[in-house]
Amino acid sequence: MAMTYASPGAEDLRLAADQLAARLPSALAPFARIAFNYRWCWTAGGAGLFAAIDAHRWEACGRNPVRLLQEAPTGALEQAAGDRQLTRRVYSLEECIAVEASQPTQVDGFDSTHPVAFLCAEYGVHASLPVYAGGLGVLAGDLVKAASDMGLPFVAVGLLYGQGYFRQRIDISGWQNEYWVPSDPPRLPGAPVTLDGVEPMKIRVPIRGREVAVQIWRFAIGRVPLFLLDTDVSDNEPVDRWITSRLYVGDRDTRLAQYALLGIGGVRALRAMGIEPAVYHLNEGHPALAPLELAAEAVAAGAAFEDAFESARARTVFTTHTPVPAGNESYAPEEMTRVFAGLDERLGTDWDTLLSLARVHAANREEPPGMTALALRASRARNGVSLRHGGVARRIWRPVFGAGTDDEVPIGHVTNGVHLPTWMADPLRALLDAQLGEGWQARTTEPETWDRIADLPDAELWRARCELRGKLVDYVRERATLDRLSRGEAADYVEQAQRAFDPDRLTIGFARRLATYKRLYLMNRDLGRALKLLREPNPIQILLAGKAHPSDDGAKRVVQELFGARRAPRVGERIAYLHDYDMGMAAFLIAGCDVWVNLPRPPLEASGTSGMKAAMNGVLNLSVLDGWWAEGYDGSNGWAISGDEDPDHEAQDARDAGTLLDLLEKEVIPLFYDRDADGVPRGWMQRAKAAIRTAGLQFSARRMLRDYVDRAYRVEP
Repeated sequence: MAMTYASPGAEDLRLAADQLAARLPSALAPFARIAFNYRWCWTAGGAGLFAAIDAHRWEACGRNPVRLLQEAPTGALEQAAGDRQLTRRVYSLEECIAVEASQPTQVDGFDSTHPVAFLCAEYGVHASLPVYAGGLGVLAGDLVKAASDMGLPFVAVGLLYGQGYFRQRIDISGWQNEYWVPSDPPRLPGAPVTLDGVEPMKIRVPIRGREVAVQIWRFAIGRVPLFLLDTDVSDNEPVDRWITSRLYVGDRDTRLAQYALLGIGGVRALRAMGIEPAVYHLNEGHPALAPLELAAEAVAAGAAFEDAFESARARTVFTTHTPVPAGNESYAPEEMTRVFAGLDERLGTDWDTLLSLARVHAANREEPPGMTALALRASRARNGVSLRHGGVARRIWRPVFGAGTDDEVPIGHVTNGVHLPTWMADPLRALLDAQLGEGWQARTTEPETWDRIADLPDAELWRARCELRGKLVDYVRERATLDRLSRGEAADYVEQAQRAFDPDRLTIGFARRLATYKRLYLMNRDLGRALKLLREPNPIQILLAGKAHPSDDGAKRVVQELFGARRAPRVGERIAYLHDYDMGMAAFLIAGCDVWVNLPRPPLEASGTSGMKAAMNGVLNLSVLDGWWAEGYDGSNGWAISGDEDPDHEAQDARDAGTLLDLLEKEVIPLFYDRDADGVPRGWMQRAKAAIRTAGLQFSARRMLRDYVDRAYRVEP
């Protein structure tokens, strides 16, 4: 029987769930089945069901439901099994997931036999699946979830990193140190795809002149299968087993090997499972070899390279996510020819031709080739991730197309969006459930859905905002205390963390992947003036978090400089830098802060989705008019700093730092503390409602996916 796109590995997941259920009291069997489908993680109350079994163990195992059920003490499991209310809730959730799974997945132009295939180097589905680094991965996870919600036939392909992305620890000097933790794939909520329930399905991918064995794992993200490729199998030499060791590994040779695995291996894995995609979506340049693998298949069947390449290009769309050079790497020709050895022969052409496809200026043999230029040439449709970024991309990549003007460059835009059920906190979601009517989450792209947001009572919204800020303060006190203890800080500084933050103070957040262009250093450029904002009677408190790439010493020095001010008066109690930023921490920050700050040097912020998540929770953005905020800001929903480009970076930094402090002193702080007789900041609530409406209507993952379907997936070659 031919396999549909949903079937490969589905039975393997079911068997894994049954095996786990066999170890549990029979009343808890639904927990095992739910654990192997991440649909629980964006269902209201889903995480709470697992936490109810053993809250401490739930946190200790990184909120991994499979590990929880494997590790929870017998007594905790038996107590949970006897809790009738808990078992009724989990049976109800299982039924809801089953009903949704039984519904057909079909959107005009796509069906289960010809889905969209999405290829990406990272996926941020949940903190318990450590195959993401930052915004690119979380965006990919949100897109996959939206595809499940909307019933779009969709399959996702990535890599299963045995050690994931690095973990972060800040030492006593303020310097970032990296370490890695094995993710232990057999204990993740996935299963190897097998041929017969026993024998693992494996493919072979040519890398560095060798046929590397690859195992395929399936994870269920609602109705969408996520297939992750793994080279850590006994068939391979140690150097090949290392290919899927770490995300964004520092070694260039291994990175290219990962790109070969994702592009060539992604196509071969889908082919081996009987999946024939209608379109391949390359999310960033890492999987750019996928269309070349499609072309190689056609060449093997007798086609000429030029015809095969055009045919493959007609089935491929590409999203570029950053104008920053570090995100568009180039390589020496000999690096590519070594790692991709034999590709020229399989394509029936020569390396000069292939390398020219990967150069910005195709005819310039002195120019190093890169994956982004290759992906641009090998795709029928291309887009940036915001309106402004689309224009920047056209300017940067104009030579690839030999266009006379930027407007002639065939790169459009699909502005990023975020998955509302994942990122909107429960108190806000409950308010909107009551205010916007049943089924409103399926209607977020309709302006009428949001008409009633203006009538949401200020006092109710304020109570929800205060509840979220209070939860954040509790979280920060615990995390900051542990972070300072782990650094070996002085006792008085540790004690300050235990009384740090006040649930009634204006809370400002700056948390994201740290790169120099993000300009975190603007926060303390005028340190004396900034520290005055911590004083009574209307003080602020500031939360900072984020990871610098292990090779980015400049960004690490920015963090170290911030730590140099930690002994100044009030800093220990009102400013905290939290270690090891991840999706779990992000959920607290983007919901509990009052103001979300983003200070990129324009035009280098392609999108910036954390601000969308914050706005969705009624948090006000104070950001540079770059990326999404250039589209989202309307004067009523936050504050803006100029997004104009300026080649004089020193002057721009001074000007923007001054504007930041001016806005805080003259507008943000006074508005937050301006309360009526009932203690409600009415003006602040009006802006918060505008922020929720803006994010919910314009910047949801549903809207993003709809745009991809209409602007890219359905585009005829």
